[in-house]
Amino acid sequence: MALIPRAFGNSVFDPIFGSSMFDPFESLSGSLFDRAFPSFDKDVSAVANTRVDWLETPEAHVFKADLPGMKKEEIKVQVVDDGVLSISGERNKEKVDEKDNYRRTERSFGKFFRQFRLPSNAKPQEISAKVENGVLTVTVPKIEESKKKSEVRNVEITG
Repeated sequence: MALIPRAFGNSVFDPIFGSSMFDPFESLSGSLFDRAFPSFDKDVSAVANTRVDWLETPEAHVFKADLPGMKKEEIKVQVVDDGVLSISGERNKEKVDEKDNYRRTERSFGKFFRQFRLPSNAKPQEISAKVENGVLTVTVPKIEESKKKSEVRNVEITG
């Protein structure tokens, strides 16, 4: 019989269910998405959990994505229709020896896919990308303000 109700976490005093110390922050671990949709598979939460920062500098738009443990061969960066930046990839689940048992699994695996509509001042033909220390950096140069062509088109009035 547990001395501390299980609603407050695992009991240190419970010989049957008390396999770990009481952790008051256990319910806070994981993302808001994981807590809101606990029935979703890890594959789906990996998509929602891919964090990307978008920084605009005077020279470029810079996208940084945390992709720890991934190799550049597992990541795909594409530009669709010269206006949409697409970052995707897949992190495979590690193979575990049948004799081993996980006590806790928190690292996500599965496919991820993020898209961003590039602004009109982007040069999609000159995009570059690199992976360093688990961070993907995609740099999209900007068109210089002086080189922007303003296009005037006359519209015919009917009626």
